Parts: sequence; C-alpha cells; structure tokens
Amino acid sequence: MSDDVPSIDVSRSRFRLGDDHVVVLCCLATGDAPPDEMALAHSELRERGLINQAGELSSLLLPLLTTMVRPVVAISLEVAGRQGKLHHGMFIGEDHVVTHETWPGQAESEYACVEPSMLLWALANMVNLRRVDSLHDARATVVETTVGTLDAGLSALEAMSLTASGREDRDHIRNALAAGGTLDGPPLSVFTDMISELRSSWRMTAAWQRWPGEPDSVTARALAVWDCGPLGYWHRELPAEPVEVGQVGPDSPMKLCRVAAKQVWDMIAETLPPDDGM
Repeated sequence: MSDDVPSIDVSRSRFRLGDDHVVVLCCLATGDAPPDEMALAHSELRERGLINQAGELSSLLLPLLTTMVRPVVAISLEVAGRQGKLHHGMFIGEDHVVTHETWPGQAESEYACVEPSMLLWALANMVNLRRVDSLHDARATVVETTVGTLDAGLSALEAMSLTASGREDRDHIRNALAAGGTLDGPPLSVFTDMISELRSSWRMTAAWQRWPGEPDSVTARALAVWDCGPLGYWHRELPAEPVEVGQVGPDSPMKLCRVAAKQVWDMIAETLPPDDGM
C-alpha cells in the first residue's frame, strides 16, 4: 500500500483508502467494533486524523460513510483491459453521491463525493466515454461468435505488450480467432481489428430495493460495452446482462453491436432506476 494512504483532500472531498480502512470506517459508522485483524488499518486512520483517539469519526467522513452504509442505489463497474481488472463504483444516497475508483497496480481506491446532478457525468467519466469520429466503415456493425472464440482472442491480446503493434501482432490475434472456426471473411477481419484496438471491456450493474427493508425486492439492471478506440463502442447483447456465475460457457453465443457514444450514454442512464422505482 502507498505510504500516503489513508489520506484526504479536503478541497475536493476525496479520500484514498484501502479495503481494510473502509471496513474499519464502516464498522465505526455502524457502532460495531472493527475486527482485530484490522488493527493496523485502525492505527493508520488514527495517525492521519480520520478518527480520533476515542474512535470517533472525523466530520469530513460523514457524508461519505452515511451514503456507503445505507445507499439507495449501489452501482458496480468492472473494467477489464491489458492492465488487468479494475473495480469502480458509485453509491447513491438520499442526500449524497459517492464514487470509488481504483488505479492499475494499486491496492487502494479513491473515494469522492460528487454533486448528485453530475452522477451521470461521473459514470461516463469512469468508462472514459468519448465521441468517436465517423469511421466510414461498412464492413460490419454486428459480430456474432462464441464465448470460446472471444476468450481465444483476448488471450492472444493479453500475451502482447502494452506497446505492441504491427501486422505480426494482428495476425497473431486473427489466427487465434480463426482457430475457433466460428468466424471468417469480413466478420473475422472486423473482430480482429476490434480486439487489436480494445481499450477496455466493462460491465455496469445497478442494484436497489424497490421496497426498502425487503431483501426480496432487490432489482438489478446491467449492461456490457467494449471500447475499441478508433473502432468505436460495441454493446454486448449476448450473453445478456446481468450474467450469473456459471451461466456462460465456451459454446455460449456472443453478439456485439456497434453503438454511438450517445447510445452508450442513454444505456447508462437507463441502467439507473426510474424516479418511482426505488
């Protein structure tokens, strides 16, 4: 863990915290005793002034913790790319909105309070949503294959360095995809280019209780998107989200459809509950 964690930026209401710090703070916020194995994290929070010697929380933490402990909506964002997997998210409370974002190779996350009216912008920023210029590419707007073929292509990508480029690397990905036997011709070419240019693939899930206090009323909506840089955004229609563990295998159908950045924005908005749905 970095030497400057935990830490606080008062000017922007943001905090850098490790998982252990969050556990300790949430325990204190709910009146529970932190686990003994979190003693080091407890001590670090005290040293940084986020809790006092009596175990009381700094008032600066209260908007953050009241929202995290009792969110109205919890949003999970799983991002996969060449640098591994990252986990971001958002907690929407009655009065505040809290985001948390990780950094490649770092154990801690940055937690911040954001203006509620800007929550859609915050989510779009987490996935690096940008306008993409017209590609003038009519080869394909839909790619259909299998999860097994996809995994073969992604494994080939992961074997490349971050600075890898050139025809040899593209051919390596193409050969891995072709070995699956589900793609040829223009779709194979397009999918090869998509994986070669893949910046990230991400899935966003929003969950809330339609009737507070009733666990069986939990509702979830989700979407999955590929960011292929100059090749634009592709919505993963199959397997359809939300995907449960064990639900998908190598032979499961995979379908990706090209979408505009504006459509991705709309899908993110539609993932959130309606005003009368909470």
